[in-house]
Amino acid sequence: MSHTAHIPSHRKPRQSASKTALRAGVAGGVLSTIAVAGAAGPAQAEPVTQTIEMPTITAGLSTSVAASAQATQAVALDLETQAHEDAAAATAAKTAKKAKTEAVRKAEAKKKAEAAAEAKAEAAERASRSAERTTLSASTASSGSSSSSSSSSATGSAASVIAFAQSQIGDAYVSGGTGPNSWDCSGLVQAAFGNVGIDLPRVSQDQSTAGTQVSLDNLQPGDILYWGGAGSAYHVGIYVGGGQFVGAQNSSTGVVQKNLDYDPPSGAVRVL
Repeated sequence: MSHTAHIPSHRKPRQSASKTALRAGVAGGVLSTIAVAGAAGPAQAEPVTQTIEMPTITAGLSTSVAASAQATQAVALDLETQAHEDAAAATAAKTAKKAKTEAVRKAEAKKKAEAAAEAKAEAAERASRSAERTTLSASTASSGSSSSSSSSSATGSAASVIAFAQSQIGDAYVSGGTGPNSWDCSGLVQAAFGNVGIDLPRVSQDQSTAGTQVSLDNLQPGDILYWGGAGSAYHVGIYVGGGQFVGAQNSSTGVVQKNLDYDPPSGAVRVL
């Protein structure tokens, strides 16, 4: 082989520009087809037939708002109820206070009326006693001499009764006393008449009805005088004549002899 002979090259032969362009176009087309297929794939997927609901915040919020409104309404109702109760209590208290004031006023008015009635009764009683004393004094003055002579000339049982009563003058007055050194009013009268054999009741109420009722302007020595009503007398004594009587008056005076105008009696009975 000659040195001038052609030696083949180991390099790959260069491709022509047209072949290179053809290959690039084929490759680009393939890549484009793949890209289109990939993009079209999801579009051709099975359509969604179910909707997934996302949790709503507004549902919980509305429940909270409703609960808050109910609580507010309950508070308002409680306040309104309390206001009504307070108003009712205030009205009741006002009514009770008014009723109490009225009751106090009526009680005071009643008390004043009772006091006035009592004062009027006391005044009437004093006036009645004053009138009785005036009448008795006039009667005693007009018949003084005759009464004195009757006393001095008393005989028999009347004289004995009077003598017994006068002999006790100065003795003490003791409630329930029947002698011999202390007496109460009815105990002295009972003992004086018992001295002549006349049995009288023990107490003044019964002694005031033990005999015949006589008027105070027609008294005789030995008559029983009484103070209070007949049957309800609270004091008794013995008329001794001369416008005087003997009696166990009270714990301060004991047994005394006094003029009738010292304490005018209410009435008299005669048992002798």
